[in-house]
This record gives sequence, structure tokens and C-alpha cells, in this order.
Amino acid sequence: MTKTIAIIGASGYTGAELIRLIATHPDLRIGALCANAKAGKPLASVFPHLRHLDLPDLVTVEEVDWSGIDLAFAALPHGTSQEIVAGLPEHVKCVDLSAGFRLRDPAVYEKWYGDAHRALHLQEQAVYGLSEFYRDEIRGARLVAGTGCNAATGMFAILPLLSAGVIDPDEIVLDMFCGVSGAGRAAKEGMLHSEVSEGTHAYGLPVHRHTSEFDQEFSKAAGRPVEAIFTPHLMPANRGILCTAHVHGEAEAIHAALAERYADEPFCVVLPMGEAPATRHVRGSNFVHVGVVADRRAGRARVFSTLDNLNKGSSGQAVQNANLMLGLEETAGLMAAPVFP
Repeated sequence: MTKTIAIIGASGYTGAELIRLIATHPDLRIGALCANAKAGKPLASVFPHLRHLDLPDLVTVEEVDWSGIDLAFAALPHGTSQEIVAGLPEHVKCVDLSAGFRLRDPAVYEKWYGDAHRALHLQEQAVYGLSEFYRDEIRGARLVAGTGCNAATGMFAILPLLSAGVIDPDEIVLDMFCGVSGAGRAAKEGMLHSEVSEGTHAYGLPVHRHTSEFDQEFSKAAGRPVEAIFTPHLMPANRGILCTAHVHGEAEAIHAALAERYADEPFCVVLPMGEAPATRHVRGSNFVHVGVVADRRAGRARVFSTLDNLNKGSSGQAVQNANLMLGLEETAGLMAAPVFP
């Protein structure tokens, strides 16, 4: 049952997280690691924490022998993934971690990302990669589009509530607090330690790009247009996202809807009524914690969700999707407990 995979963009944070997860996966082996800017280097020179693993050196995409590859993870910036994914051989399945294929309408993609879509023929095939909500479609897909990490965090809190009709679709406010690794590994002045530490600030104003995913998925769940208010904040932590969602609805009904929806989901944990989750309790794992707290005003509640942005928000979700696409146990390689403290 062992399947061979390639990682395109192996020198970034999500690439490193994929390698870490796949290193102990019972049914996956790494056949190629691509990083064009660092091609020819051993992975240990890029990620010393992975030097204990016996892995191939980094190569360009053009150097890969795709004949023996079953699936590729594309861990690339959104501006480069579409053309590279389009160039993969037909037999190679793909999980794209970028924003390249998340938005079903190419015109909406161009509006939010400022570029014309470069692989329109593949967009029609792409399945949105929120595993718990698109499981059946993912199983039969050749191309899966990984969600944004902010988007996934908010959707775990809100999608079941829209489907169950227990909240007002016109009154959804999402405040998100995100770790620095969500911005990627490329050098940026605003990501320097002295710029980020000892402070928290809002970013992506007035409208963050992940809002487009909320519009798409919330509207589908509600059966009508939904436009949530979403404000992300950068917090001085390496990993993690915490969402505080302010909604109109009865807290007990909201909690019951979440508990029912996630009762059989291996990675989704609904906390007892009145408890709020913490990023430190999911760090390094593929788990999502969701909590509900009643507001002091009747008919209002706060819904909290948290996940590790590099794991369940990106690479862990990608492995979960790959497991489904390759006919493997969905939880394979992903049941490790969170790292604490």
C-alpha cells in the first residue's frame, strides 16, 4: 500500500511540516523534494532539525522523474502554483496548499488576488480541501485545493451553525489571532523579531484575502449570500490561530449543533459548554478545538476555534486529504498528540 510522493516547495515552512509528518507515516514515502532556489543542496542544510532523516537532496521540478510518483504536494506561493500544477503528468494526483485553486469562480480569484487564473481547465476539477466537509469529493479527486489557514479556523466554528440554521447569517463577526509562521518563510521586514515581538496588531485591512473563502463557503452552507466581517491579528507566536466568532443565536443550540456535527470526526474536539480553547493545546497537531460561551445578552454567543496553522491549517490537512485521495486510512500519520508546553 506504500505510495510515493513529491513535495514541491520543500524549503518553506509548510514543506518542512509535510516532511515531518510524512517521516512517520506508515504508508507514504518521499520520492522527491523540489526547491528550485535551493536545488542541489541536502535538506539538512536548509532544515537542520530534519537531518536525522534519510531524504533525497533538493532538486528542481524539471529534474523529477514523475513516473514513480503517485501524488505531489504543491507548497508554493499562489502566484506560482497554477502553472506548475498544470504541468504535472496526468497520473500524478495533487494537493495544492496555495490559494491557486481555492476559489471556484476564476473571476473571483482575479478580483481578490489581482492575477488572471493560469490553469482554467484544472479549476473545474479542483475540490475544496476542507476534509471534514468535502470528504466524499476528495476521495475521487485528482486535484484538491487546500484551504487558507485563517479560513479553515473560522469555518470549523461557523459552517455547522449555518447548515443547522441556529445563527443569523447576517450577523457573523470573526476576530482571528494568527502566529507569525502564517506569513511564510521569505524574509520580510515586518516579520523581524523586533517588529513582531511584544505586540499584536490587525493586518490585511480593510479586507483580507481569506474573506473570499468565507464568502464562498458560508454562502454555500446557508443557501444564500453571506458576508461575514473578518479581522485577522498578528500575535507574537510562531504557530497557532485562535478565532473568536461573535454570532446571534442561542448558545445551547449552537453547542448542540457543533457537538452533533463533530461527534464522529477524529480531529475535531468540542469542549464542554462554557469553555474556550487555547492555541497551546493544539500546537504541532492536526486537531481542532471548538468551544461555545454564552454572551451576557440573551440570544448572543461567542464561538471559539483553534488549530495549528502549519498542521491542521495547512500541511496536516494536506496529508489528511492525500490519505483520502490515495485510499489510505484518513488518520494515518496524523494522530500524534499536541506538543505541550
